[in-house]
Amino acid sequence: MYESLHHVAVIVTDLEKAKHFYSEVLGLQESERRPAFDFPGAWYEIGPTQIHLIVHPPAKTVRGTRQIDTRDGHFALRVTDMQAVIRRLEGHQWEYENRPKSITGWHQLFVTDPDGNVIEFNAEIPR
Repeated sequence: MYESLHHVAVIVTDLEKAKHFYSEVLGLQESERRPAFDFPGAWYEIGPTQIHLIVHPPAKTVRGTRQIDTRDGHFALRVTDMQAVIRRLEGHQWEYENRPKSITGWHQLFVTDPDGNVIEFNAEIPR
């Protein structure tokens, strides 16, 4: 019945700061397929899945902190090259929490975007 995860909607307060983070810091490509909605936002495509940035001032999901809390609501991106992610983050002096030998059995790394949305990156641990 269920096929896949189509998209994750992420509430942001400053679209330009958020786009800088997702485009420049993380290196994701902004999609040109976003319809002309009557509210600001941006879409990013990662394989068949999308991240939708949405500016919605009355949203209740803005954390209000950039403190990394790995148990707070988050989404995870599987990566093939964790060292490339680390180089990008360090190149932009972006704070992250690195767990190279997580109890999960894979390498985990956590960051927050400018609005405090928590993002996990994970990768297979080379044997």
